[in-house]
Amino acid sequence: MKKNWNLDLTHSEVSFKIRHMMISNVSGTFSESSATMSAANDDFSDAEISFSAKVNSINTANEQRDEHLKSADFFDAAQFPNITFKSTQIEKKDAENFTLHGDLTIKGITRPVALAVEYTGTVVDPYGQTKAGFEMSGKISRNEFGLTWSAVTEAGGVVVGDDVKLHFSIQMVAAA
Repeated sequence: MKKNWNLDLTHSEVSFKIRHMMISNVSGTFSESSATMSAANDDFSDAEISFSAKVNSINTANEQRDEHLKSADFFDAAQFPNITFKSTQIEKKDAENFTLHGDLTIKGITRPVALAVEYTGTVVDPYGQTKAGFEMSGKISRNEFGLTWSAVTEAGGVVVGDDVKLHFSIQMVAAA
């Protein structure tokens, strides 16, 4: 029988990094997201996962940059308010490591992605809730998702890189 799980947002972080001016990284998070997981196997090798992040919850610690990212130049939050992911396959590598395949949709464009997943364990918390932890990472091309805004520096360098590094520290809680 499948067990259902929900994202424990209080103990999770959805973050990204992208190269800026080709010399440093800008980091950001999405503070409003949700995820569900359904699995019959205790090792999660058969898990089905859905995830959604609200674009308007983007936070790069710079309000002006955040507003630009929400605009039509980037995510176009007014027309595409959510980023979504739906799993299609899980490859178990060993007891703690998996590759999670799925369809990521950003700005109405859906592309397959693969994320490296580390299962960090399952515990029962002091309140009797069963929780499972996961660290996930991957990389996408922002241009493949229609995030093509660009500018060039005086020296001819690119202001914003194409590769976006994704990192998720996730805690799921078993549904009652």
